[in-house]
Amino acid sequence: MSELTRIPAPGCAAATRQNSLPQALDFARAGSTPFILGTGRFGAVAGQLALDERGRPAGEGDPAAQARQAFENLRRRPASAGAGFDDVVKLTHHVTDMTHTPAVRAARAEHIPGDRLPAASAVRVAALVEPEFLMEVGAFAVVAP
Repeated sequence: MSELTRIPAPGCAAATRQNSLPQALDFARAGSTPFILGTGRFGAVAGQLALDERGRPAGEGDPAAQARQAFENLRRRPASAGAGFDDVVKLTHHVTDMTHTPAVRAARAEHIPGDRLPAASAVRVAALVEPEFLMEVGAFAVVAP
C-alpha cells in the first residue's frame, strides 16, 4: 500500500450550499471529498461497467446491482497490479440519472470505509455505450513503489 495523506476540505462549497441541494445530490450534503497526497506509481482504471464474468450486462434496470458489479470489476483491475481500494485517490462515476448516486455510494461503502474515501466526482451523462448500462466507475490510484 502506498503512503497517502487525506486532507479534509473545511468550509467546502458543498457544505455551505447543502440546504438548497435536491435530494438526488445527497452525496454533496456530506461535504467535499479530501485532497490526497501520495508517493508511488500512478495507475488509472477506465470506467468499469456492470459486466459479469462472461462479459454480459449484469443487473439490467437495477442501479444497486449494476453499482455492485461495477465496483467488483473495479476492484479486480488494480488487484492485478498488486493494488487495492486503499490505493485509490480518485473515483469518477458517470450515471445516466443522478438518482442512481445512492446505489453507487452504497457499493463504494462495501469496498472503501468512510474514513478512507478518495476524492470523487459524479457526472450525469445522456447515455453510456449501451442503453442497458446505468453507470460506470473509474479510478486513479497511487501504488507503493
